Amino acid sequence: MGESGCGKSSAALSLLRLVPAAGSARLDGRDLLALGERDLLAVRGGEIGMVFQEPMTSLNPVLTIGEQIAEALHAHGSTTRERARVRAIELLGLTGIPDPQRQVEAYPHTLSGGMRQRAMIAMAIACTPKLLIADEPTTALDVTVQAQILELLRDLQSRLAMALLLITHDLGVVAELADRVAVMYAGRIVETAPAERLFAQPLHPYTAGLLTASLAFEDSSGPLTEIPGQPPDLAALAAGCAFAPRCPRADARCRIETPLLRRESDRAVACHHAVA
Repeated sequence: MGESGCGKSSAALSLLRLVPAAGSARLDGRDLLALGERDLLAVRGGEIGMVFQEPMTSLNPVLTIGEQIAEALHAHGSTTRERARVRAIELLGLTGIPDPQRQVEAYPHTLSGGMRQRAMIAMAIACTPKLLIADEPTTALDVTVQAQILELLRDLQSRLAMALLLITHDLGVVAELADRVAVMYAGRIVETAPAERLFAQPLHPYTAGLLTASLAFEDSSGPLTEIPGQPPDLAALAAGCAFAPRCPRADARCRIETPLLRRESDRAVACHHAVA
């Protein structure tokens, strides 16, 4: 989780090498960033499925929903056109789309926002991936549909025994679904912890600021508590901790020395002055 522009989506896209990436990212012991093109194509949509942020721009407007699901099936295994159609109907039913026999022939523009999101999820799980990446899956949906999509993701994760990497800036979504949370700021992970511990005892001042702002927003009796200042320009980061200009704990060390992510027990924090 983290505010817009902190690098959440870029980090997820880098796992599939859809954006340039350096370092390493391992799935079942294999470094995804070192795979050859053929192996990488097998991972994309096969071992890792992704629900992109905006269904209307991610779906092809001139292909039916069924044809787009069939594309994934054909790319990751030999199947006939009829079998692919039957499987597409099964997947649409699994994701809660009513009358899937009819909707398999529908075009994206004929579906509601929630239905398009379900169709995207059906495409992402078509090949039963080990990992499903969901990038802001409830953005632009009304509250009722948001709850339905979150419940669907929880149900599919259990049914298909897959890991779920959820990208969001919505603390309510994090509290609802996450087992473990990684907080990002200015392109780096600044804190990781089990969800319950993170909400009960944030160690990084940025995490604490996010939680305080959220709690203040829910309490209409007082003013909104905000994190002062503005996020940094990622193309021109200054030396030291990127959060230092906005941090109430910052000192001279913070402005010259970038804190490393230090691990202790089941959590980690990148802060020179982490305080529970």
